[in-house]
This record gives sequence, C-alpha cells and structure tokens, in this order.
Amino acid sequence: MECSQRSFCMFLAACLFVLGSGWCCAGQVRVAAASNFRDTMSTLAGRFENETEHQVTLIFGSTGKHYAQIMNGAPFDAFFAADTSRPMRLEEKNRIVPGSRFTYALGKLALWSPVEAYVDSGGEILKTGNFRHLAIANPALAPYGEAAREVIEGLGLWEELEQRLVRGENVGQAFLYVSSGNAELGFIAWSQLKGKNRAVKGSYWLVPDGLYQPIEQQAVLLSDNAASRAFMSFIRSDEAASIISADGYELAE
Repeated sequence: MECSQRSFCMFLAACLFVLGSGWCCAGQVRVAAASNFRDTMSTLAGRFENETEHQVTLIFGSTGKHYAQIMNGAPFDAFFAADTSRPMRLEEKNRIVPGSRFTYALGKLALWSPVEAYVDSGGEILKTGNFRHLAIANPALAPYGEAAREVIEGLGLWEELEQRLVRGENVGQAFLYVSSGNAELGFIAWSQLKGKNRAVKGSYWLVPDGLYQPIEQQAVLLSDNAASRAFMSFIRSDEAASIISADGYELAE
C-alpha cells in the first residue's frame, strides 16, 4: 500500500513538473503562405519552433486560392499573402484579428532562365522572341503573375506573347516550369534565386521596380491564441527581419 501511494505521489509530482515547465502551453499554428515565401517561411518556422514550445504547420499556395479557402472557412491561424488587397478585404469583412495586418516583405520580380547568357540584363529577349514558352504565375491568382502581366503589357508585348505563355497556379509552379525545361524562361520571384545559401544559376533580368506595381506582401492573424500571437510577434522581430532580408526581400520602412 505504501509503495502504491509512493508511486502515485511520484507520478503526481512529475505531472506538476511538466505543467510548471510550460509544456501545457505549447500550441499548433496553421500558416497559409504565398508560394514565393516558401523557403523563407520554412526557415522562419524552424527558428520559431526551436525557440518556443509551439509547432507550425505550413500550407503554401497562391494568394488568391488561400483567400478563397479562408472565406470558405479553412482553419488557418495566420495568412501571409503576396499582396495587400486580399488581407485588406479580409479586414473589411471582419475576418481577421483587429489591428493585426502588417507588411512583412516587399517582393521583387525577375525574368530567369537556367541557361547561362540566355536572358540579357535588359530583358531584350522578350522583344526578340527567341523562345517558345514563357512561364508566369496566373495573374488572376498570384500577385507575381499580375506583376509579370504588367511588365509584358507595359512593353507592348502582351498580344504577341500571350499564346506562348505557360501559366502556373502560383509563382512556385512558374519556377518549376522553367527549372524543368518546360519553358525556356519565366517571370519568378527574385527571392527564389537570391535566397540565402543559394547561388544564382543561369541568367536573369532583375526587372526595374518602375515597370510594375510594388509587390507589398502583407500578413494577418486569423485566430487569436497564444501560439499564433507568439508566431506573429516573432515574424516582426529583428531576428526574422534579418532572415527575410537575406532571402532577397526588401523590408517596409
């Protein structure tokens, strides 16, 4: 009998130790993020998990598709879009935690081919038409695709090139079309080339900012709990800003 009581007391003490350690406060954060932010977000989530007891589940896709999923009740805790319009719409519809919308990165557009010296530094290859297929993200779903369309239209080449376009659902798919050889070149996110510990292979044209509307990427908090608040706080830290900047993004002032 004394042995049983002693065992029970030891078990109870162990439980109290676990609770006192804060393990009871560990939570899950479901994050919907734009495809262009895949590598950076994966790094950020890993760092956050190492520094806290929380776990992060990442779901990547086009901003337009994520927006539709959120409107249909998808159980995301945070949304990292590649534009400002969808987060603003969610805010207007009272679908976010009030005051949580902020700009986490400013994206850049690049025209890229894995073939050396194929894309010139001024993007003149678009005018020469020396290619069969040009990959872009779907302009209706992905802000980087919308930016690509702005560039092509601004150069007066949309009608000429429209039949050569290969559209991916998001900029991640556009990148895959080019890297796999299904398109000779394509408009992608600069961060997909410039990311930390990645050497730029092939040839590219870093598109001047004035040829497309700024790609201001905003995030919103969709559910108010300790884990999601902690994650958003981490994203706004100097540590996270350093990671985002190193991966080829500019930061909002």
